[in-house]
Amino acid sequence: MPLKYWLVICVLGIGWGMSFMFNAILLRELGPLSVSMGRVGFGALGCWIYVLGRRLPVHLTLGRAAGLLGFGALSYAAPFAFYALGQQHIGAGVAGIVNATTPAFAVIVSHFWPGGERATLLKSLGVVCGFAGIVVLSLPLLQSGAKSEFWAILLILLAPVCYAFSLNFARAFRDMPPVVLVALALTGATLSIAPLALWQEGLPHITRAETWASLLMIGFVLTSAAFIAFYWLLPKVGPTNISTVTLIAPVSALVLGTSVLGETLLPEHLVGMAAIFAGLLLIDGRIVRRWQADREYKDQPKG
Repeated sequence: MPLKYWLVICVLGIGWGMSFMFNAILLRELGPLSVSMGRVGFGALGCWIYVLGRRLPVHLTLGRAAGLLGFGALSYAAPFAFYALGQQHIGAGVAGIVNATTPAFAVIVSHFWPGGERATLLKSLGVVCGFAGIVVLSLPLLQSGAKSEFWAILLILLAPVCYAFSLNFARAFRDMPPVVLVALALTGATLSIAPLALWQEGLPHITRAETWASLLMIGFVLTSAAFIAFYWLLPKVGPTNISTVTLIAPVSALVLGTSVLGETLLPEHLVGMAAIFAGLLLIDGRIVRRWQADREYKDQPKG
């Protein structure tokens, strides 16, 4: 794969890891539902600017609009809200590590989804490693009796669960251009989260420049631009290569959480992240397949 594609993958991984830092900044002035509403709202606006600027065709029926409303809520509004709700009690770094369990949940959901991909032994071992990492992350909280932080981890775990279902749900929209799909889904997400956010938290009142900067960054750059880049890159490198962003994002979140936000880095964070990474590598399977191929090659009779 060309170096420029690897650079895009690295930028996407670092950027999505940064989103947890921006969440922490936004939560200083906004409620968690307002954080989700702002992100999907600006994200939708950025995508529509791109769609209209490129004059991409948009075909929408009433039935499909209803489906996209649900898809947007499941893919964007709910996960972004779960992250913000959980980050009221735990750091950006831990939230980023928990987010890396998305492929593990995707394996489970896809196994039982009609027409989905069946889990292999290797992928099942990867799922076990991923959950082992979550257990390690939770141990300090359980030992200290910090129940709110423990429940925050469980709450954030609902975001990867949403992603796992939405990845399979997305098959119903395979005939749509990806960027148009994201624009419509983010619009549906905005329509689904806005009434709840306004009812629970009222009209957002922003007074700090850092809040506006974080909101614009997380909406336009880390949602609109990032997903446009993601879907531009996907057909060029394939789903396996692009999935490596899940290895980069938690590192980015952990580094920024400790260096910028001053969060505490515990040994359990590193061990938990290592276990989740091991799970991701098993789910991906490339390293194991390469090792098996090398072994078979060495075992072949020479001469």
